[in-house]
Amino acid sequence: MGKTSATKYVFVTGGVTSSLGKGIVSASLGKLLEERGYAVTIQKLDPYINVDPGTMNPYEHGECYVTNDGAETDLDLGHYERFLTSATSQANNVTTGRIYQSVIDKERRGDYLGKTVQVIPHITNEIKEHVKLLGGTGQYDIVITEIGGTVGDIESLPFIEAVRQLKWELEGDAISIHLTLVPFLSAAGELKTKPTQNSVKKLRELGLQPDILVCRTEHDLNSDIRRKIALFCNVEKEAVIQSIDAESIYDVPLLMEQEKLDRVALRKLGLKDDTDVDLKSWKEFLGRLKNPKHEVHIGLIGKYVELRDAYKSIAEAFIHGGASNECKVKLHWIHSEELEEEKCAYLLRDLDGILVAPGFGDRGIDGKLSAVRFARENNIPFLGICLGMQCAVIEFGRNVLNLKNAHSTEINPETPYPVIDIMEKQKSITDKGGTMRLGAYPCQIEDGSLAKDIYGRELISERHRHRFEFNNHFLEQYQSSGMRTPGINPESGLVEIIEIPEHPFFIGVQFHPEYKSTVANPQPLFVSFVKAALTHAQEK
Repeated sequence: MGKTSATKYVFVTGGVTSSLGKGIVSASLGKLLEERGYAVTIQKLDPYINVDPGTMNPYEHGECYVTNDGAETDLDLGHYERFLTSATSQANNVTTGRIYQSVIDKERRGDYLGKTVQVIPHITNEIKEHVKLLGGTGQYDIVITEIGGTVGDIESLPFIEAVRQLKWELEGDAISIHLTLVPFLSAAGELKTKPTQNSVKKLRELGLQPDILVCRTEHDLNSDIRRKIALFCNVEKEAVIQSIDAESIYDVPLLMEQEKLDRVALRKLGLKDDTDVDLKSWKEFLGRLKNPKHEVHIGLIGKYVELRDAYKSIAEAFIHGGASNECKVKLHWIHSEELEEEKCAYLLRDLDGILVAPGFGDRGIDGKLSAVRFARENNIPFLGICLGMQCAVIEFGRNVLNLKNAHSTEINPETPYPVIDIMEKQKSITDKGGTMRLGAYPCQIEDGSLAKDIYGRELISERHRHRFEFNNHFLEQYQSSGMRTPGINPESGLVEIIEIPEHPFFIGVQFHPEYKSTVANPQPLFVSFVKAALTHAQEK
C-alpha cells in the first residue's frame, strides 16, 4: 500500500489486573493491519526503573528477549516479531530507567540551560520523543505502543500523561485502546461490568478517554452488556470489542478480525479499510497446529522451569517447529537440579528428544551435564542452546577426551581444562548491564555437516547473548576425537556450532535460534530437531 502521509499512533493500556494479554492483542491488531497492506511496528513502554531486563532474574521478569541490534528487551517483543514480518530494535522497548538515564545525562551536559528538571515537562517530553522515534523513520504507517503495567500504578503515571499529551498534539492521528476485564461471578451466574467501568473512570481521571475497549472475558458479551459498557465508558457500542479466552495465542488474530477490531481502529484513524485481510497461511498454520498427525515428547532441561515464561521463545519455537512437521510437541519441563546421575535414566528414558536450555551460573549445571551425557550415550536427539551447547562441550571433554574436571571458567575459574572460557573482549568488563555479546552475528557453515543440511546455506545470521565461548586451544583435540565444529564466526573464529556426526542428531549452538522463529518462518533448527525426535519415536 505504501506509506501514508502521516504516521498514525495506537496506544494500548491495561486496567483491572495485569496479564490480560495487552501484548497479544497489540500483536494481533498489528498482524491484521499488516495484512491490509499497512507498514506496522509495535513498541513496549515498561514502567520499571531497570534500564533493561538484561540484569533481571527470569523469576522476576521472564525471558529477556534479544533483538538483531543487540537490545535486551521485554518478552512481548518476541510476540510482536512472531506475529509480524518486521523485526524490532532498540527503539521498540523503552523503560523508565532509560528515560530517566537520558534526562539525567542531558541535565549533566547542561542541555536544560539551568532549568529545574521535572517530571512534566522533561520526563514526559523524553517519553514522547521515544514514542515518535519509530514514526519519524518514514518506514511505518502505524506505530502501536503498548504501555506496560496497569492503569493506577504509580510507575506508569508519566507514561499515561505523555500519551494524553500526544493524543492532543497529534489531533486525529492517534487513538487509544484500553484492555480491561469483564469477570464472570459463578455465584451470581453473571458477567460484571463494574471493574471495567472503574478502570475507565480511573483512566479518564488521568485525562485519557479510550477510543476502543477490548474486554477480556470467559463468556460471550451479549448486546445488552456491550451497550451498558459503551454507555458508562463513553465509547461507541461497535468499539466494545470482546476478547474471549482462546485455545491458543495464535487464535487471537482471527478472533479480533471477527470482532472487527482492525476496521474500527482504521476508521477512527481516518484510514481506508477497503482491502481484505488474507490470513490463509495463518489459518493453514493453525490447522496443522490443531490437527497433528504425530506426537513427540521432548524434555526441556533448565533451572527456571517453574516459570514457563523464562523459556517463552523456546516454547513458541517448538509450536512452530511442531506445526511444520504436523506434530504435537509435548514438552516435559525438567528441573536440572533434580537430574542427579542416577535419576537420569528414570526421568529421561521415555523422551524422544532432549533440549538443554540456556542460562547463567552454576546452579543445576551437574544436572544439565548428566542430561547431555544421557542423550549422547543413548542416541536420543539433542539440542543445546548457549549454556546448553557449552555443557555438551564440557561433558564431551570429561567423558570422551578424559579431561578430568574440564569446565567453564564461569563456574570453576580454577579448572585445569578451561574448555569454555570468557571471551577476550569481556575480560576487562566489570558492569553487568548491556555488556554481553549481544545481537545478530554471522556464522559460516561447512559443507557436509548436519548444520548445513538444516540451514541449507553457507552463511547464516543468528542472535547472541553470552560472555563465554568454546576455548579454541582445545579445538584440534575435540575435532580429532569425534566432535565437529562446522559453524564458525568468520570474523572472530568463535565456534558457533558443535555436532557429533556419529550420533543420529546431536547439535549445540552458541547462539539463540529461538529468537528468530516465527509463524511465517519457523526456525530450521527446531523444525529439524522435532523431525529427528519424530524419527526416534517411530524407531522406538
